[in-house]
Amino acid sequence: MRPKNFYADNGIDLRLGQWVSDIDPAAKTLKVGGDVLAYSQLALTTGSIPRRLPARIGGSLGGVYVMRGLADIDAMAPEFVEGRRLLIVGGGYVGLEAAAVATSLGLEVTLIEAAPRILQRVASAATADYFRKLHTDHGVRVLESTKLDHLLGDDRVRAAVLADGREIAADFVLVGVGVEPATALAETAGLKVENGIWTDALGRTSDPSIWAAGDCASFPHSSGRMRLESVGHAIDHAECVAQNMVGTGMTYVAKPWFWSDQYDTKLQIAGLNSGYDQVVERLGQGGSASVWYFGGKRLLAVDAMNDPRAYMVGKRIIEAGQTVQPNLVRDPTTDLRTLAPSAIGSS
Repeated sequence: MRPKNFYADNGIDLRLGQWVSDIDPAAKTLKVGGDVLAYSQLALTTGSIPRRLPARIGGSLGGVYVMRGLADIDAMAPEFVEGRRLLIVGGGYVGLEAAAVATSLGLEVTLIEAAPRILQRVASAATADYFRKLHTDHGVRVLESTKLDHLLGDDRVRAAVLADGREIAADFVLVGVGVEPATALAETAGLKVENGIWTDALGRTSDPSIWAAGDCASFPHSSGRMRLESVGHAIDHAECVAQNMVGTGMTYVAKPWFWSDQYDTKLQIAGLNSGYDQVVERLGQGGSASVWYFGGKRLLAVDAMNDPRAYMVGKRIIEAGQTVQPNLVRDPTTDLRTLAPSAIGSS
């Protein structure tokens, strides 16, 4: 975040609290509030939108929240009172992080996940096992393979009914079941949409004068067209696209990294585990651990729990386009710092 004077000092017309309602690519104009603005180059960084529960099952009741921005956090903050009961719908990182905060503040937390395990879409069973134990050890009630049927309440939620008929009392509910790319504006402008706003390797959309970056945009990747949701990617992609808008011509090469803080555990993730066929677990000292994902002989990603060394070594190997022998990672006597060219081969 920049101070307001930064924008004025750099000739930027900053308009907050105003919606762009329409883009006319032929005229190269857009409507902002009551104004029509002209552009020569336009960047769309519209982000993503949290999925909400349908109103027919209670999604519009008071006390039902999603979490995406500061406004969501501010609205929900008064609910976090010691002894209250929080139901979290969704066992991804958003749900788990919220469970950690709520439990640390003395709330009674139940987390339900429709899939067979938490982190089903984004992590291995080994990583899920680590975080399930972490949360249950802190008193979170984790219910997997558990689907929500509907919420109960008049104006405000008071309980949830599960698909198997069980009822769970709740003072408030947090829904963390993923996001959708915010593509409505792009669609009305006639831009190509494919798992987000379609862009080429430079960040240009199907209209040569319009660009897109961040959560809302999909881009070409070695493993296929991709859309990433992370702070690091949003920053890196936006910086690359901004340079290309002034003619740099730089291909965007994603270097994915993520993090999650839960209780006293810091999870750091390097790479993307899509397409993995082998998982190697490595136990460190003091409860630290790492999970290494391989596709064939290639190292794809590393999940490091309180193990910054494993994270940094894995990140460097992946970004260098190299790999490492799984047996060396698995061996607890291997000093990861010694993974040099003799132990690392080209993929």
